[in-house]
Amino acid sequence: MKFLPLLILLFLASCAAQQGTEQADTTPVRIDREGSPILKGVKIPAGADLFISSGQVAAVANDSLPDSDVMRYGGYTLTQSRSTLQKIEGILQEAGLQMQDVVAMTVYLAPDPNNGDRLDFAAWSEAYSEYFNNPETNPNKVARTTIGVASLARQGLLVEVEVIAVYP
Repeated sequence: MKFLPLLILLFLASCAAQQGTEQADTTPVRIDREGSPILKGVKIPAGADLFISSGQVAAVANDSLPDSDVMRYGGYTLTQSRSTLQKIEGILQEAGLQMQDVVAMTVYLAPDPNNGDRLDFAAWSEAYSEYFNNPETNPNKVARTTIGVASLARQGLLVEVEVIAVYP
């Protein structure tokens, strides 16, 4: 009986040591919005490592044109959206992530002169669907906000996107 308190202490110490070595699940919980290409929201568990990008824009497609010319960046909203998402994909890869790890994005759309100087939300949505909520490339949806703006930092830019990704 003299050893019972010692055995209890050893048992408790063993349990505490095991708890310290268990890894918490840091998988994001995606709250779906049935029938929508975007989520209602995402719960990021404590301990998850995040990657937050700066706003990304389309790559220069024709550097002989001035910054104010939409054709410098590939023209139309669809072309610029695809270029921007391709750029984000590369940045994520540099950080050890994939598009599947993106949980949230903020999108800024400027009026497209090729669309009657109106936002081309349909073109943005088409490009988005090539990278997200797509069973062939990436079934994951993201929490997303799309904002219409009068213009971006350079007049020829039509799309700017920032993302938040969670390390697996």
